[in-house]
Amino acid sequence: MAEASLAAVTKRFGETIAVDDVDLTIANGEFIVLLGPTGAGKTTLLRLIAGLETPDSGTVAIGGGDVTSLAPAMRDVAFVFQQYSLYPHYTVFENLAFPLRAPGRRMGEQAIRKRVSEIAEMLRIGHKLKNKATQLSGGEMQRVSIGRALVREPNVFLMDEPLSSLDAKLREDLRVELKRIQRDLGATIVYVTHDQLEAMTLADRIGILDRGRLVQVDEPRTIYERPATVYAAQRLGSPQINLLPAGRLGLTPGSASAITAGVRPEDVEVGTPGGFDARVIAVERRGAEMIALLEVDGGQQVHALLDAHRPVGEGASLQVAVRPGAPVWFDREQHLVNT
Repeated sequence: MAEASLAAVTKRFGETIAVDDVDLTIANGEFIVLLGPTGAGKTTLLRLIAGLETPDSGTVAIGGGDVTSLAPAMRDVAFVFQQYSLYPHYTVFENLAFPLRAPGRRMGEQAIRKRVSEIAEMLRIGHKLKNKATQLSGGEMQRVSIGRALVREPNVFLMDEPLSSLDAKLREDLRVELKRIQRDLGATIVYVTHDQLEAMTLADRIGILDRGRLVQVDEPRTIYERPATVYAAQRLGSPQINLLPAGRLGLTPGSASAITAGVRPEDVEVGTPGGFDARVIAVERRGAEMIALLEVDGGQQVHALLDAHRPVGEGASLQVAVRPGAPVWFDREQHLVNT
């Protein structure tokens, strides 16, 4: 595996700037997730690393060497796409072995069988090696797709929303598997998603993209607790962070430039004596917890995360407060203010 980096990389498509002056280093053995909505530039950034797109300016390096002008085949990266892209008339074994039989590899058949068996067992599809791809479930097909990348032992794995077409249970299972495999192999992975749960559970670091620009790159917990911008704050957390004007719910900033408080739903305390009056507008139950939408302080709406056993229903009146020290503050340009 190897380190990968982009330095001042910009990519345009006509008048649209898809990637805007991006600097990013992915350490050897790191799992980094690029997170953002459709059109943020995530896939373009991945394709620039792969060599499927050429930057208009800036450089791409892999393993310490400049690969900006190299063809994709010369970069030794493996790309896992959203769709499985398997050969339907091949068995699982043949699909997994295909990259190892490329003319430039010169790998012996015995070594191929050993490598395929190792990866199949790691992915828990060893018992499916003789099955045709068309005989597999969606989750099994995606395991084969990931396995076809793993057998090659490339410098960098590039994964473009590989789990998005699966149902919720399969996504959960494969997230766990993928993280385990990455740790076992010490693999360098750049992973693209718009799913914040995938980003939070998989990433060593998350890169938040906004219209082609990296607005923050940090550990998931750091971005959640100290987002660099309002945009970054809204990318993580469900429901989204509450944004309140200074003065609401008694919130007073410690800096003159701070005008907006960010309060996570779990930091809205309900039933606090001496708090502010609130009315429950709606309740969404999520098993062990529930989300309450509250109207407080002159029509302001906030979300609160509550224990599912709390006897709270729509129309109920209660008192709320914000946990001391919990708010993060943003200035007029929506950047974090250190207070």
